[in-house]
Amino acid sequence: MPREKAPMSGLSLRERRRAVATQEIVGAAESHIVEHGPHALSLRAVARTLGMTVQALYHYFPSRDDLVTALITKAYDDLADAVQAAADTGQDDPGLPGLVVAAEGYRRWAIDNPERFQLLYGAPLRQYHAPVDGPTTEANRRMAAVFERELFRGFTPAQLAAADTRSLSPGFLDHLEDLSPMSGEALPPPATALLLSVWGYVHGMVALEVFGHTGFLGAHQAELYRMAMRNLHEDVRRRVPEQP
Repeated sequence: MPREKAPMSGLSLRERRRAVATQEIVGAAESHIVEHGPHALSLRAVARTLGMTVQALYHYFPSRDDLVTALITKAYDDLADAVQAAADTGQDDPGLPGLVVAAEGYRRWAIDNPERFQLLYGAPLRQYHAPVDGPTTEANRRMAAVFERELFRGFTPAQLAAADTRSLSPGFLDHLEDLSPMSGEALPPPATALLLSVWGYVHGMVALEVFGHTGFLGAHQAELYRMAMRNLHEDVRRRVPEQP
């Protein structure tokens, strides 16, 4: 289920006012990004929209990076909510694999929010560095958990450990063993390799569409995406051995 907003009932009046003001600043910054693009983000323009000074804005966000981190975290959370909602509700085709449904939820959000998608996956904002293992990482892991669940539903850890990735070197598999879990829970290295590969296809086709590289397909872009996601799902499932 989509994340629930933190209740404000236990906060003091001052804390509630601060929370409301913070939400208004993030909302104004999002509107600015939608209108002008993420690389044109201006704290001065955001403050002007809200009728406040830049100095007052710094009271809530001490630096530009702090505001950008809040914007990226919220975008990741909203995208994860969209993917989770799609996976939970399904679509009109009961035979459609959960991975395909989740991927189409990802695609819909990206198409509906191209500027915010660009904030997440476009050219990095100059001189911005996301905090290591900070809120942006946690939000991204929440989305990865949805794809992991839908991709590997019904498989045991032993089956995933025996997945067919024989084209990968032992050194690479050892490297995957040492990586932090994508979704908060450790996977066997072969399963991690498959999940990363799937993510490349899920995201790559959407990025091509959002950034205008497949416009020649017109309304058929959705049909191509569904076919590709079906094929991807079937290929991965074939690589995992059946239980003895």
